[in-house]
Amino acid sequence: MSDPAPAPKLQRTDGLGKASLRAYAGETRLDRLHQAGAAKIRLPHSHRGGAMDVVLINTSGGLTGGDRLDWRVTLGPDAQAVVTTQACERVYRALGEPARVSVALDVGPGARLDWLPQETILYDGSGLERRFEASVADDGVLLIVEPVLLGRLAHGEKVHHTDFHDRWRVRRGGKLTFAEDTRFDGAVGPILERRAALGGRAAFASVVLISREAEACLDPVLARLSAVDGDCCGGASAFDGKLICRLIAQDGMRLRQTLIDLLTLMRGGLAMPRLWTN
Repeated sequence: MSDPAPAPKLQRTDGLGKASLRAYAGETRLDRLHQAGAAKIRLPHSHRGGAMDVVLINTSGGLTGGDRLDWRVTLGPDAQAVVTTQACERVYRALGEPARVSVALDVGPGARLDWLPQETILYDGSGLERRFEASVADDGVLLIVEPVLLGRLAHGEKVHHTDFHDRWRVRRGGKLTFAEDTRFDGAVGPILERRAALGGRAAFASVVLISREAEACLDPVLARLSAVDGDCCGGASAFDGKLICRLIAQDGMRLRQTLIDLLTLMRGGLAMPRLWTN
């Protein structure tokens, strides 16, 4: 009797995108660009507020088990950039190992980077390990948002099972200033229904501002959050040169509307990238 045929090797996404930006004569310009596999980077000519727009694209259309994406953005002294994604990142059912995404940001002296990706959507049975590493100079500024949706409520989708591990490490002046791990493991439905978790809501986001001016932003942020209705709620605190804000919402649309309002405030009135509102 012959041995059974080996299981077919499934095709997997593998992508690496790297962009290095420098300030020349008061303008931020591209210094180096590298892209491979499914990771593509575009630089639209929409320099608002002196910052260069950087758009990250996953040409595979989503992630599933075994896929890998690696994004790296470096800002030289006094450079400014706004990084977003072309679309929401969809994470589909995983068979075996999870999808893996890594992000590495380096913000030089006097530079500012706004990391503003659109939502990550976790579908039922999905698996994702995300690693976020950032290094910020003492006088640099880094604004981070990461919104996550558990399915799409408007489509009747509900997530009963997912493996999601989100690991953040941010260093300022070479010293660890923010560290966090968020993990959903297995049958998450009953856990996320609890009031101490999401209270039955399907969308959440973390916003972190690393800046010497972070604590001065707290009162305006709290005032804006107090005006949000019951479909979305959140809180914020600020200390030691950082502001941390948490939001939970009934659905992705309500979360996005609140984030646009809040992030516009935190960006000094500058509009969000067009991809967020188109």
